[in-house]
Amino acid sequence: MAVTVQLWSGREIRALREAKRMSIRQFAAHLGVGERLISKWEAGGEKLHPRPVNQEALDTCLANSPEEVHIRFADSLSLSLTSSAEGPDATVTPGATLVLGGHQVRHPIDGKLMTLVQEGVFLYGAGDEPIYLPAFYIDVYPTTNGDYARFVAATGHRRPQHWSRDGGPPEHLIDHPVVFVTWRDAAAYAEWAAKALPSSQQWEKASRGLRGDIYPWGSQMTSAKCNVRESGIRQTTPVDRYHSGASPYGVYDMCGNTWEWLSTESLPGRYELKGSAFTSPFSRATPSAFNDASADMLDDDTSFRCVTPTETLRALLKMAG
Repeated sequence: MAVTVQLWSGREIRALREAKRMSIRQFAAHLGVGERLISKWEAGGEKLHPRPVNQEALDTCLANSPEEVHIRFADSLSLSLTSSAEGPDATVTPGATLVLGGHQVRHPIDGKLMTLVQEGVFLYGAGDEPIYLPAFYIDVYPTTNGDYARFVAATGHRRPQHWSRDGGPPEHLIDHPVVFVTWRDAAAYAEWAAKALPSSQQWEKASRGLRGDIYPWGSQMTSAKCNVRESGIRQTTPVDRYHSGASPYGVYDMCGNTWEWLSTESLPGRYELKGSAFTSPFSRATPSAFNDASADMLDDDTSFRCVTPTETLRALLKMAG
């Protein structure tokens, strides 16, 4: 039996921390956020709801907790872990903590929201070449500092240089894309999560859709729909900020914010990057444009997201459920 929280508030966050029998410091480290943020959430009670990326982290924390934690969590909220033949309770959903419905799912290892890109032909590259791809799932958002913190905690992998030496990322950057990661760092995260970095073709299909649009939102040259040099922000932004810039599949930040590492090798030891960044002029934001870098390159404007074949994800969900 397992509990699903439709929308986390400070009330459920406190109940989960206590069900896991963790201090605020321990719980903050477990989620990859600051202690003050945990205290703020809990103090806000039912009126405070964390950002979507933090909702994802809480979903993952609960989904990966043993049954006794689910029992204590449900008990503290005065919930029942039973279901009727007509279907699960509106608040408690036994055995369905990972599946969100429609074409979106929560990955059972890193907890990130992924969306289905269906099989079929799309127009690829500057020349709009027809290409067929099998179906796959792609992360809706780039990998955030919060996501990467859980990976570091689980594996002991090297911390990005802008984090504190012995701790996690700066609190105000939890929901920003992780940066200062090499291609090898990104590939290590993907391996840990049983995912992969996208190919150039997968990434571009998820960005442009089927019709050959120039940008994720269509073919209008609108720099206000993404975080590029013309935006004047001069730093990364939260991954869920640019709603109007989402792709036809509902994927965010496929233009601007950060370049993203791909699995496609351009030359030995060099890999493609797509998407442009806050440092890039809008003219570089076209998803079909080519860019690459050495696998050891790391910078303040480079991040990544992951993909997985439909068969792999369904097998993982079946094992987890």
